[in-house]
Amino acid sequence: MSASSKPGESAAPGAWTLLRLWSGIGLKSFGGGASTQLLIRRNFVDERGWIGDAELAHLWNLCQFTPGINLISLTILIGRKLGGTRGIVASVLGMLVPSAIVTCCLTAGFEALRHSAALHAILRGVVPATAGIMAVVAVGFARPVLVPVWKEGPASLLVSLLLIVATALAIVVLKVSVIVVVVIVALLGAAFFTSRNVTEPPVLPLDQVEDVRSS
Repeated sequence: MSASSKPGESAAPGAWTLLRLWSGIGLKSFGGGASTQLLIRRNFVDERGWIGDAELAHLWNLCQFTPGINLISLTILIGRKLGGTRGIVASVLGMLVPSAIVTCCLTAGFEALRHSAALHAILRGVVPATAGIMAVVAVGFARPVLVPVWKEGPASLLVSLLLIVATALAIVVLKVSVIVVVVIVALLGAAFFTSRNVTEPPVLPLDQVEDVRSS
């Protein structure tokens, strides 16, 4: 079981529980991917402890190497870990179906009100709120990565911070393709941290679901 698990939440959830939780996440994910990531952290890490902080960051890192929508990949990985094949099906259905229905309804309504000054004012207010949510999510993912690096020493911390800054500059300023940046940074990180014998991921393997069930 993850070290962050809370008493009473050690048992792995069933398919119906996953369907209910992911449906709630999908229906509340206003503001884009940042709000979805925040809800995932709150539901599975903070409130129930089924996944650890560092493990969620590790799963998200794996999703960066998959094409398509990263959040769907994360949904699949979490569903597989907590419920196997049934967990994947329940998680993906819960994540996509309810929110897709709501999106279709909102799109139809927006077409009728797209010239409304009040609606455009509301949409402009959503932008800074989304930026704030993205900042919270960024801190949540950075913390479990930087804390172990801090303990390894100043060299590891400096390299990690340089990789963060270099990645942001390459994507935002130089407009380098995301996949190119990810591959280059991964190779640089592998070269440095492997030389320092930092080879173990800070999480349990994905197939150790029984640790959650029996701990």
